[in-house]
Amino acid sequence: MKNPYLLLTPGPLSTTETVRNAMGVDHCTWDEEYKELTQDVRSRLVALGGSEEYTAILMQGSGTFVVEATIGSVLPRKNAKLLIAANGVYGQRIAEIAEILAIPTQLLDMGEVNQITVEAVEEQLKSDATITHIAVVHCETTTGILNPVAEICQLAKRYQKVTIVDAMSSFGGVPLNLKTAKIDFLISSANKCIQGVPGFGFVLAKKDQVAGLANNARSLSLDLFDQLETMDQTNGKWRFTSPTHVLHAFHQALLELEQEGGITNRYQRYSANQKRLSQGMELAGFPLLLKPEQQSPIITSFCYPTTTFSFTEFYEQLKERGFVIYPGKISKEATFRIGTIGDVNEADIEEFLEAVHQIMKT
Repeated sequence: MKNPYLLLTPGPLSTTETVRNAMGVDHCTWDEEYKELTQDVRSRLVALGGSEEYTAILMQGSGTFVVEATIGSVLPRKNAKLLIAANGVYGQRIAEIAEILAIPTQLLDMGEVNQITVEAVEEQLKSDATITHIAVVHCETTTGILNPVAEICQLAKRYQKVTIVDAMSSFGGVPLNLKTAKIDFLISSANKCIQGVPGFGFVLAKKDQVAGLANNARSLSLDLFDQLETMDQTNGKWRFTSPTHVLHAFHQALLELEQEGGITNRYQRYSANQKRLSQGMELAGFPLLLKPEQQSPIITSFCYPTTTFSFTEFYEQLKERGFVIYPGKISKEATFRIGTIGDVNEADIEEFLEAVHQIMKT
């Protein structure tokens, strides 16, 4: 079935017909072939991370479910403090999760349009020796900003801290070697750059860190350690009912990522999409929110061209022409956002820009 419109969003996103078709058969969670598929998915994710020193833990639910599972399972119940380096809604969400779970935290708030800097993080680590863990978002989709997580995590390791990276919107689309970057726990989701559909997320966890997670979890269902133990001991069985159709779609998406040439080639496609989009939107009168050196290839924020501009009308006119975009999310500027990931190429971007120019002429 052909989609009525193209999703220019950071996920859920436009998927290939073959990924959607992979969901056309019902499956049993106890079936050996299904469990083998789970194990194959886990192995492929570890390979994408770049090191066999990691293991993959799959977890039912949205991306936020998996972030909460990680924060609630990785931080010990005693003698732990989390430094959260934030520059947008998703960093702030980690802080909210930690507060609800009664985890001691220190929030480094860099504002909404500034990258998190190594210098600012180091100042926090120097001033508070009780910090044991640090969490940072790779691509903050509030604006589309890309944070230097490798440099931040490498610094944190010099201070002997456990590192947690929310790579929800970037993993699979932006090159990142977990071992080199000194990342202990990386979190992402099925429906982002790997181009699957919503239904589960995953954590790539350094094996030597996982052993210490037993009895940390503040939740029965969001327990990373027990989820991993079950998958390892039963050759791929999930603890509770798993999203069978979604897993098959994700496996197909992993195969298609490999066919495209891996993360590097996908990154190049996304980057070309974003560059062409930015050029065309600026010509149409929409200023960029971020500086080019801050910008990710995932999603781009544009400022309103005039004070009378109506995003709602613009959105509806684009949808009528076959395109769906995102509203803005920052508090101090009137913006909207356009994603450049998923089953999207430069020809799609050209068609979108033509639609924008038509609307702006009316």
